[in-house]
Amino acid sequence: MSVRLWCLRHAESENVVTRTSGAVPHAELTPRGRDQAAEAGRRLRGAGITHVYASSAVRAATTAEIVAGTLGLTTTLLPELAEVGLGRAEGSQDAGVRARTAEVLRAWVVDGALDEAVADGEDGHAVTGRVAAALAGIAARHDGGVVAVVGHVASLTAGLAVLCGLGGLGGRVWGRRCRTPSRSPSKGTEPPGTAGAGLQNV
Repeated sequence: MSVRLWCLRHAESENVVTRTSGAVPHAELTPRGRDQAAEAGRRLRGAGITHVYASSAVRAATTAEIVAGTLGLTTTLLPELAEVGLGRAEGSQDAGVRARTAEVLRAWVVDGALDEAVADGEDGHAVTGRVAAALAGIAARHDGGVVAVVGHVASLTAGLAVLCGLGGLGGRVWGRRCRTPSRSPSKGTEPPGTAGAGLQNV
């Protein structure tokens, strides 16, 4: 099985500007974010992409719609690609919650400590399980193809780290050579100026 996945973080959104933590599914793109999404679409022309998948969060779905529109494609939304849920800390603008979120993500990606969580939110097992399953499903549906996936920085990073077996590499997920569960060697790639990375099974 061979497939190339271009994995992009959503463009700039309201929750990023206001420093609001959590999944925040209804946060919209800023005007700058809309411009970023259009630019990402233009930079991906010629990449051979045939479909665009995205988290069902508004900011990711809108980014995907703009990218897909630029490429003349359609989108499919997958709730499994949502950002990490923080439980009672969801929607917090507290600096301590942001710092704890960064600590937890590092623990998942670098140390493989998937039991860690922010407050009573999702632990690493839940997040990496759903994201890795979504990516594996996409790969299975597009054997020999090229697709784009628009998600979120924490959940995508954690999911790719586990899917590619990148624990203990200092969190350097994007652009690393890795092996998927099917044991196919893969190599990350990234078009200049896009917010994300590509994962190619060859």
